[in-house]
Amino acid sequence: MSAVLVVEDEQHLADGLRFNLEAEGYTVDTVKDGEAALSLLFEQQQQYDALVLDVMLPGKDGFTVAAELRAAGYFVPVLMLTARGRPEDVLRGFESGADDYLPKPFELSVLLARLNALLRRRQWFQQDQSNEPAGATPKSAGQEFDRGEVHFNERIIDFGNLELRTPQQTIRLTLMEAQLLRYLVRHEGQVVSRKAILEEVWGLSEDTDTRAIDNFIVRLRKYIEDDPTKPEHLLTVRGVGYKFVARCNNESNANGREM
Repeated sequence: MSAVLVVEDEQHLADGLRFNLEAEGYTVDTVKDGEAALSLLFEQQQQYDALVLDVMLPGKDGFTVAAELRAAGYFVPVLMLTARGRPEDVLRGFESGADDYLPKPFELSVLLARLNALLRRRQWFQQDQSNEPAGATPKSAGQEFDRGEVHFNERIIDFGNLELRTPQQTIRLTLMEAQLLRYLVRHEGQVVSRKAILEEVWGLSEDTDTRAIDNFIVRLRKYIEDDPTKPEHLLTVRGVGYKFVARCNNESNANGREM
């Protein structure tokens, strides 16, 4: 049974979500503002499998709450409720750490489907590593893969635990970061268009502002590049999109071949 925290200041909407989510088998708590949500999570250390988080809240808004959760290393899936799907809300939600968004007003069936999808995706990522056969050799970034770890440039992307490990630190990934990184690695050596990322990774229409993608790429470069200002793994293909390569130029030259 999954536990969901609903952060919504409109009482009738919060009550309706609680009633319908409980009817679906969820355990549900509701709070009216961001401060109360953060208190439950940080001070009382309540555990939830997902958050339904409204953008327009008294005090700290949903963007701030999501950003503080991520900054504190709390990576529970977040479904953000936005004001009629305004592009600026969608972009800010993604950048603050939301994993999906839903514009108001919404159909209950759509919210349930989005929430279930978030929980399934989290379970898939977590099961990936546990399903790997004991003693199996980790897959390299240059191979097709469905689960487990990817190794390159002294980095390990652990999709099962939503982590990226470097010699210096372990970085927790949000679902959206992991989904984008997995898509790029799966298409290693290929140019991936912004349109493909919007539609195939995040399920957005191609006319959505692409700045969110660019901001995600900047963040991922900080994780995987030795020098993010001179990327060697996550490359920009001007006017088209991005390309991931596992082996940097120095490594290629040392092994006598080019990627």
